[in-house]
Formats: sequence, structure tokens, C-alpha cells
Amino acid sequence: MKRSAPYLFLTPAIVLFTLFLAVPIGYTVYLAMLRTKVSGLGLGKGSRREVFVGFDNFAAAIADAELWNGWLRVLGYGTLVLVVMLGLALLFALLLDSARVRLARFSRIAIFLPYAVPGVAATLLWGFLYLPSLSPIREILDVDFLGASTVTYSMANVAVWGGVGFNMLVLYTTLRAIPRDLYEAARLDGASEVQIAIRVKIPILTPAIILTTVFSIIATIQVFTEPTTLRPLTNTISSTWSPLMKVYRDAFVTGDLYSAAATSIVIAGISLILSFGFLRVVRNRAFGEG
Repeated sequence: MKRSAPYLFLTPAIVLFTLFLAVPIGYTVYLAMLRTKVSGLGLGKGSRREVFVGFDNFAAAIADAELWNGWLRVLGYGTLVLVVMLGLALLFALLLDSARVRLARFSRIAIFLPYAVPGVAATLLWGFLYLPSLSPIREILDVDFLGASTVTYSMANVAVWGGVGFNMLVLYTTLRAIPRDLYEAARLDGASEVQIAIRVKIPILTPAIILTTVFSIIATIQVFTEPTTLRPLTNTISSTWSPLMKVYRDAFVTGDLYSAAATSIVIAGISLILSFGFLRVVRNRAFGEG
């Protein structure tokens, strides 16, 4: 009985993992290896049937120029979001942890609050602010926020506005766990608050910074809400602007579930490569591993 007890406690997690992760992934792989074969005009009974095509769908997905163009757009978008969002999150966390900060509780809530706004609602909110006929910002700045050259920055702004608070909270919580004795020792050595932040706090924060970076990389790769919600407001966002938008179009607009399944697996593979590749590069500095 004692030997089986751990497995009994693990059973709910194993069942949920199997039903909601392993089975859907397996079914997606299964669909990715099929294709609909049409006989004649495709109108009669039995004129459409599924046939096994092996890795043909994967090869077609990898060779699809639309997918790679979407990756290039997401790469530019993600670079902008990661740098600005994590930079602001680190800056706010350091400021809130400063010994001379005022209204710290109000500031934490104010910075974190945008994260509590659902992504679709946040994007619609900013979308209306971007529209020339409704935006008070356009009265001050003569900028077309939904133009071809600026729409990426507009979407990045929505992601930064919503994501800074969460990352700030992760970094701030890590800072609060650092013993105050380290700061007092640094002050006794004559270090200023800026020197303490750069030479003491940021090195200790490195694992947390890397963790938030990995989460942010995964989130930006999966960008879907912002371009999809803004798309009805402008003609500068295509239906395949991001890789996930292409998957959605293939699956639910053109009805090609098999191609969409193969493309989604390719996206998942690239996401894993980028995330684990980043961790492999920085793991020695973050976790002391060679």
C-alpha cells in the first residue's frame, strides 16, 4: 500500500495530462499525416476519402513561403516586445525595491493592473485609440498607427502594456526574497543605490530574468490575439501575419485541417528549439551548469 500511495496521488495529474495534452498532440500528429483525396467532382458518396501521405504535409508546411514570412514578422515583433517589456519590468522592479520609493503598493497595483485586462479587450481598447476618427492621440501626434510601417509597433505596444506588470511582479518578488543584509553591507562599502542595483540586485536576478525571457519568447511566438483583433480595423494585417494566424486560416477558413495540423507541429517544434536553445546558451550563467 505504501508503494502505491505516490501513484494514487499522481493519478489525477496523469489523467489530466493524458486527456488534455498527450491525446490532442497524438491526434494532431495523426491528422498531419493524412490528406483528403477527391475523386471526380467530389460530389458523390465516397468521392472524398482520407489517405495516408506520411510526411508530405510537413514538407509542404516547411516549404511554405507564407509561413516563413510570418516568422520574419513575428521575429521583428518579438524582438521589440522582449527588449522593451523586460527592460521596463526590470526597471520598475528595481525602482519599487528601492529604499526611497513612495506609494509602492499603489505603484505595484497600477503597473500590474493592465495584465488583468483580457487580451481581446486590451487590443480593442488600443485599437479604438489607434483609429483616426476616434483617437485623441491623433490630435497630438500625426501618425497613422495602423499603417503598414507602424502596425507592428502598435501591436507591440499592446503586448508591452499588458505584459510588463506580470514580469515586474516576478522580478519584484525575487528581489523581496533577497536578504537585506547584502544591501546594508554594500552601503557600508560606500555603494550608491544605482551601484547596488547594477552590481548586487541584477546579478542575483539573473535566473528570474532568464525565466521571464523564456516565457516571453514562447508568448511572442504564439502571438495571435493582437493581430487578429486589430485586423478588422485595418487592411495592413494579412490573414497569415503570424504563423498561428496561418494555422487558423487553413483550419477554419479554407478547411484544410491536415495542413493546419502539420503547420502547428512545425510551429511547436520551432518554439521548442528557440526556447531550449536560449536556455542552453544561458544556463551556465543562470543556474551554474556547464
